[in-house]
Amino acid sequence: MSRWCKRVSFVSLLGGLVFIMLSVNPALATPPTIAAPEEVSATNETTSSTGFLTGISRRDTLLGDIWGVRPWLSKYGLSLSILETSEVLGNVSGGVNQGFDYDGLTQMILQLDTERAFHLYGGTFNVSGLQIHGRNLSADNLYTLQTASGIEADRATRLWELWYDQKFLEEDRLDVKIGQQSLDQEFMVSQNASLFVNTMFGWPMVPSADMPGGGPAYPLSAPGIRVRIRPIDSLTFLAGVFNGSPVSNNNGDPQKQNPSGTTFPMNGGALVIAEVQYSYPSLGSMVSADQSQSLSGTYKLGFWYDTENFADQEYDNTGLSLANPASTGIPMTHQGDYAIYAVMDQMIWNDPNDPDGDRAINFFERAMGTPEENRNLIDFSLNAGFTFHEPIPHRGDDTFGIGMGYAKVSDRAADLDKDTGFYTGSAYPVRSGEAFVEATYQYQLTPWCQLQPDFQYVFNPGGGIPNPNAPGQQVKDEAVIGLRMNISF
Repeated sequence: MSRWCKRVSFVSLLGGLVFIMLSVNPALATPPTIAAPEEVSATNETTSSTGFLTGISRRDTLLGDIWGVRPWLSKYGLSLSILETSEVLGNVSGGVNQGFDYDGLTQMILQLDTERAFHLYGGTFNVSGLQIHGRNLSADNLYTLQTASGIEADRATRLWELWYDQKFLEEDRLDVKIGQQSLDQEFMVSQNASLFVNTMFGWPMVPSADMPGGGPAYPLSAPGIRVRIRPIDSLTFLAGVFNGSPVSNNNGDPQKQNPSGTTFPMNGGALVIAEVQYSYPSLGSMVSADQSQSLSGTYKLGFWYDTENFADQEYDNTGLSLANPASTGIPMTHQGDYAIYAVMDQMIWNDPNDPDGDRAINFFERAMGTPEENRNLIDFSLNAGFTFHEPIPHRGDDTFGIGMGYAKVSDRAADLDKDTGFYTGSAYPVRSGEAFVEATYQYQLTPWCQLQPDFQYVFNPGGGIPNPNAPGQQVKDEAVIGLRMNISF
């Protein structure tokens, strides 16, 4: 082979790899749920400079009333929540490197209750911020599609959500929310899946990879309006229209395009999302003394449609493969994209000897898919698992969980890998799918502190991508261990 041919092959191989890496949105995460602020409770005892440790093990929060700050805010209808999540995760095998990283997230929510502040019933004004610190293990070592931690993101201090919600009708059966919102807080949510550390138990793989900018989910958000209506106690409809992308410019890292969360993009297309939710037993159902407690369940069915333009996964704007040396390197574009999804949270066992009814095993599942293979890197994703609340009797706030995730690389994206191998004349791995399993235990140390050891194992990282540190090899399967701590201030 001539030197020119070798150079073309190398450039084509490098170009194909670069396109593959750049076409993948970093999987957006979902952080641990921070409880909505409430009025100052009796368990948030007064803190003083001389008696800070008094009652510290009984408080709901580490800082109690924050030396009078919370009661002062409460007089004006304001409530404050602060949650710090810190973790150390590392891969002891596989990946492109081995080692451990620390990452952390501070969440802060300030809410105004309009009834307490202005005697206007049913209104809530919400502003939340994020302080993201530490490193990103998935970017440093793993190169996975389904990233290891739900708090991984670019280091920043940023605005997250800024919205107003108003309730209407009897029993608050209708409410409307308008402003900058993060969809992972309400849509596609599995309550049981929120226990886990891996990103994909929050915001799923399909929208993370396929929506512009990864979609309006942590640490990003987008302006829009959401309507929720509950016509009967067991049935809820949720629908919203948002800017088509959480950033104004879809080129490059979306978090760097909107580093402070204050650009409020309004120049994109439209993201339309709708979801129907069915719960059993319905809200407010009563159980008579001679009846056993029902095995409760929640089922959701939804879809999203985005009107923006989407890049083809294989062909350029002239119809040539993007791996072809003669390609322009500019992908063909397609108008619009969509996916459908289903979520299930179902209790499968409840301890009949538990007087509180809290000791239970739950199963959850969430599947999402799209037929639009030509414009999507991932065309199907699945999460499923079990959670065991109070696995050790009398440890009522502990939870054990085991779960899995799977992401399928679309055939069109895999065809680009085949094209790359053809045009370079060398073996090139063809991506297929990535799977992982996770086992975790959340231990309630105090009312305001949780410790959570975690284990994950990833099969076929990145769907089978080349290892940049080992030419001719794919990234090997990875074992990830770590410890997370949540502290509520």
